Amino acid sequence: MKAFIEPPKSIPFYLRIGIWISKKITGRDLLPGKLLAWYPKTAISSGIMEALVAHQDKTLDKRILKLVRLRTSFTVACPFCIDMNSYDYDQFGITPEELSALQRKIDIAEVRTFSVREIIAMEYAVLISQTPLLFPPDFIDKLKANFTEREIVILAGTAAQVNYWARLLQAMGVPPAGFSDHCEITL
Repeated sequence: MKAFIEPPKSIPFYLRIGIWISKKITGRDLLPGKLLAWYPKTAISSGIMEALVAHQDKTLDKRILKLVRLRTSFTVACPFCIDMNSYDYDQFGITPEELSALQRKIDIAEVRTFSVREIIAMEYAVLISQTPLLFPPDFIDKLKANFTEREIVILAGTAAQVNYWARLLQAMGVPPAGFSDHCEITL
């Protein structure tokens, strides 16, 4: 599968640095950075957002943020996002059964290993990822009872970041990069 467009033949030096950093971090030569080189402002702003988004916090651990990223990726059905965010899911303490629930192969309520906060965070990710955006008052009460204002901003920003990448990458036809080739992920 190929993207709808090809990268430009000449990529500005300052963007090649970002592409090199991305390759060092991921171990892959990723296509999105190259495609975004067609409009460097989008490449730079996207890179800054990615660099500054929370991947862990003092009260929100890596696992809950990974669950939010995965739940959002599956909700918006973005093949690249699913592939990228499912990479090494087991290193975040996510079990194959939990991954099946994130993929909606089984009901999340059937999985006893998710904490109450994780379930609420994943539900929030789904609500953030749907159109129209609707947040039932009873859900907001539950969200506020289990998360601080700061944590709510981090959860919302994390889900919104995946939504951003999903829309941008799918609009250019970016295929998966092969991160999840080793596990049972439904793209």
